[in-house]
Amino acid sequence: MTEINETAPRRGVPVWVQVIIWSLLVALMVLVGITLNKRQQGSVQPGVEIPDFTLKFFDGYQYEGKSEIKLSDLRGKVVVINFWASWCKPCEQEAAELQQAWSEYADSGDVVFLGVDYVDTEPEARVYLKKFGISFANGPDMATKISQMFRITGVPETYFIDQNGVLQYVKVGPFTSVDEIRAEIEKLLP
Repeated sequence: MTEINETAPRRGVPVWVQVIIWSLLVALMVLVGITLNKRQQGSVQPGVEIPDFTLKFFDGYQYEGKSEIKLSDLRGKVVVINFWASWCKPCEQEAAELQQAWSEYADSGDVVFLGVDYVDTEPEARVYLKKFGISFANGPDMATKISQMFRITGVPETYFIDQNGVLQYVKVGPFTSVDEIRAEIEKLLP
């Protein structure tokens, strides 16, 4: 007796579908590789000129009445950029010190503090700012563009930029005193 094979011939996945799938996999691997490479680099290091960026402020936390500012607009001033979040307990430890330091330099016009709220929601951020009496300019890091540029590793992190836009000092973790903040600012003032 002869056996009759009644199964349909096997059809493979079309070549064009295979090309798309492999292309997507390769693109994903490249993206993962770039991300890992950036993370291994750590945060931006002193001596690097910081690329220009724009920070949009929360209402009530503007700088000189402006709703946003570019870093390049602050050339000629020492800029202290503090990355923080309302959910960050170590950020709470340094909030009063940052506000006190800002209060000491605010009238001089030579130093600007910018708070950059990281991966947060505006209502929680506003509660945090009010709770700690923060009065210096603050805004959200929309889509984490600014934090990615600085390659922050967490919060809090603070960056001291000189009058020429060059990073001079990075503090990872909370400040323990106003004197610590003041010492870094004084190194950058004439």
